[in-house]
Amino acid sequence: MDDLVIRGGTVVDGTGAAPRTADVAVNGGRIREVGAQLPAGRREIDASGLLVTPGWVDVHTHYDGNLLWDPLLTPSSTHGVTTVVTGNCGVGLAPVRPADLDWTIALMEGVEDIPGAVMRGGLAWDWESFPEYLDAVARVPRAIDAATQVPHAAVRVYAMGERGIDHTAVPTDDEIRRMGELTAEAVVAGALGFSTSRSVNHHASDGRLTPTLTARAAELVGIAEAVGRTGLGVFEAVFEDPVDAHFEILRRMCEVSGRPMSVTTLQRPGRPSDGYRDILRHLEAANAAGLRMRGQVAPRPVGLLMSLAGRVHPLLGSATYRSLAATAGSASSGDAAGAAVTTALRTPDVRERILAELRASGTDPAARFAHSFELGSPPSWDADVRRSLNALAAARGTDQLEVAYDVVVGGGTIYTPVANFTDGDLTAVRDMLVHPLTVPGLGDGGAHCTMIADFDFPTFLMSYWARDVAQDQRLPVEWVVKRQCADTAALVGLTDRGVLAPGLKADINLIDFDRLGTTSPRIARDLPSDGPRLLSSGVGYVATVVSGEVAFEAGEHTGVLAGALVRGGSAAA
Repeated sequence: MDDLVIRGGTVVDGTGAAPRTADVAVNGGRIREVGAQLPAGRREIDASGLLVTPGWVDVHTHYDGNLLWDPLLTPSSTHGVTTVVTGNCGVGLAPVRPADLDWTIALMEGVEDIPGAVMRGGLAWDWESFPEYLDAVARVPRAIDAATQVPHAAVRVYAMGERGIDHTAVPTDDEIRRMGELTAEAVVAGALGFSTSRSVNHHASDGRLTPTLTARAAELVGIAEAVGRTGLGVFEAVFEDPVDAHFEILRRMCEVSGRPMSVTTLQRPGRPSDGYRDILRHLEAANAAGLRMRGQVAPRPVGLLMSLAGRVHPLLGSATYRSLAATAGSASSGDAAGAAVTTALRTPDVRERILAELRASGTDPAARFAHSFELGSPPSWDADVRRSLNALAAARGTDQLEVAYDVVVGGGTIYTPVANFTDGDLTAVRDMLVHPLTVPGLGDGGAHCTMIADFDFPTFLMSYWARDVAQDQRLPVEWVVKRQCADTAALVGLTDRGVLAPGLKADINLIDFDRLGTTSPRIARDLPSDGPRLLSSGVGYVATVVSGEVAFEAGEHTGVLAGALVRGGSAAA
């Protein structure tokens, strides 16, 4: 008798095949059969009227610390994600010497907006090498699977010492050899691959740029050669302009190693609106030459969220506001103090004083972007410019600051698209999504704790592009599922999941497609050391199965901890 039979659902199996009504039988954590009228199981779930899909595979997260303090890996696990991949963008927590601990924390804090106090208070730091870090992660029971990559910045500083922190420092041949050895050691121990960053937006909390920013070809190619000798692993990279120069080095890494690579692909502000197509053209040329290179793309604009509870919002440029907030922060009355500040902010004289100070200072963080919106509840991520704060201000005969003031003081959240919204719509997003050499990613779960809530990308991809968008723009549900399951799993070399087929891992979502969505992001203080972060929950996930066991029902954890650390090697192509 099978352990579990999911009965009579609409199976979207992850291969791209059309949906069909079928049963799914699970035994020993694996799918035994997908078919009609299968024999009874020890436990059965009636999936009539539900979609039955593989669990989502999210290849771009930053749960490097969460792997050790959060067995549930929220919020991703509430959005149907059953496998996360961390260690992206060249930053992470190992290898690290005790002497470099402060720098490692500062880099994670600056690049990924993870508070330093959270990492100091939430982690034992009882590892030095990357294999030791993996062993520490493996000891933590968890609800979903997790895998990680070895980060370039940590490897560089470990090999070069303090010199490695300076991105202009040139490593010696011996130091490059050591970087290669460290990376190969990590990949053999189970890291899925190696990640690097060449982004000027990535810097430590003390302002120093990421150590990998200007790494020369000799350094990256030397590391790639060492990875290639293992016959394992993948590469992940983020870079900006000039695209041609960066891509030449990244392509060379693939050539010398024979290993696959994915690169961040976005429509960025301040650049031509079709600039992302330069990356797509490079990907096409690389693949035509026999290299395996893919673009990681986002299913909506990458957006900054601002509210009075968050770290960034429009009122911070006012001395009057800062004085009121400081008074509340020093008060012992908690919520009452915050309520008193809100009451004060709603009085006409305080409102006018703060607005005058903000107009004089010119410090509105949203002002450098063309559009901002009130997010609403449930959140509206597709961002119709006709309801932008500028459009509302014009209709009211005022300015964006005044509208923004009323939104945040009224308890609302401002959503400012930063990337993928240059043209004021999602045309470029769709263009990138449907390209045959891209896969969905870039959700950054675990990072940007108080400013960005893109961890629900898998939910948005499914609910918006397969259901809510205009009919002529809609993508087939079976295509979307394949993208977020089989294609993402293949990107990082995981061949045992992402498809509902006999012998593969029984990670499964049961979805009420009509209800699928997300709650509005809110600030919660549930990180170690009372650290804040944005959270939202998936809606419409009736059940999520991990390794054949029901881990979540109606969005609530069942107590089952069937997840594990996924090591590369045996699972990686």
